[in-house]
Amino acid sequence: MVEQNKLVQWRRHLHRNPELSFQEHKTSAFIEQELQAMSIDTWRLKPTGVIGVINPKKTGAAIALRADIDALPLEDAKEVEYKSQVEGVMHACGHDGHTAILLGVAEDLAEKREKLPGRVVLIFQPAEEKPPGGAQSVIEQGWLEGVDWIFGLHLWAGIPIGYVGLGTGPIMANADEFSIKVTGRGGHGSMPQDTVDSVLVASQIVTALQTVVSRSVKPQEPAVLSIGSIHGGTGFNIIAQETRMTGTYRSFSEGTRVIIEQRIKAISEAVCAAYGAQCEVECHRGHPAVVNSEKGVNILRAVADRVIGAGKVLEPELSLGGEDFAYYLQKTPGAFLFLGATRDEVYPHHHPNFDFAEEAMLTGVEILVAAVEEAFGDVS
Repeated sequence: MVEQNKLVQWRRHLHRNPELSFQEHKTSAFIEQELQAMSIDTWRLKPTGVIGVINPKKTGAAIALRADIDALPLEDAKEVEYKSQVEGVMHACGHDGHTAILLGVAEDLAEKREKLPGRVVLIFQPAEEKPPGGAQSVIEQGWLEGVDWIFGLHLWAGIPIGYVGLGTGPIMANADEFSIKVTGRGGHGSMPQDTVDSVLVASQIVTALQTVVSRSVKPQEPAVLSIGSIHGGTGFNIIAQETRMTGTYRSFSEGTRVIIEQRIKAISEAVCAAYGAQCEVECHRGHPAVVNSEKGVNILRAVADRVIGAGKVLEPELSLGGEDFAYYLQKTPGAFLFLGATRDEVYPHHHPNFDFAEEAMLTGVEILVAAVEEAFGDVS
């Protein structure tokens, strides 16, 4: 088994040198170098990312594992020796840890490759953080062809170290976005009677959209709608002709997804009509819900019980976060696991002080290695 200090060394190198989605060129070179040092065959993804394959010439069963490798456009506020050295970019979601974990898995499985009955496909995927994400490009480039099972994990703030979260069915949401452009009639701030104030109209839309989840979605259906940005106007004494806003809506069922989209459009158009403005509404579907297969969860649950002990596999709360691992699970059976990584103070994912307990990485390696062995037994 890989040593903890090597996992920490890999992770801290990646944390110091983060790269944004589809810009992970140095990260890909580093991963490729480490895999080749383990005598693992590698291929570069287009435009970024790396595939490593253990036993590429073996026929029969194939198991895939995935780690995301991109960082976020965020300034690292932590005062630690491994603080990001790239201004305005940091690993604030644990992807540096995911990459280190998969490198650790690669090292362990490479040492026992002769005993493995088939192929192991190691997917170091770019651009999880930027829709439409990198998972679809991995699939389009053929790397899930012939794969029997796929597994992944996410270091998770809020779950204590030594525990994991694992559930069957939907565990993460459809992650969609919308934009609204309100066009009024601009004019002088002292003569509002001659204008249609787009800022005022947009503000009424923001308020009205808060009724979508509370009044149009069944209370039993988890959903959220949030406005992320609103921009309008150019001066203190100018009534703005145009105001734009963007937001996100999250859901688990297709029916709820459609209801939210319909209500966003209907409410925006009705409010604009009432004030004499026009609007353009666009809804863009992002990652679908992450849906774990029952058999995939059973494999990971059995493995986790052995690795961390019975009673430490928790039923996680449904997360309204999005994950493009969902695309893999639409094509191949498998499961996605939340790896407990909280020790003391908890900063949420995407926070400038985000960090995790590095001891969790070794547990992640042990679980994924055991999952590969268990899955081979299932299909051999």
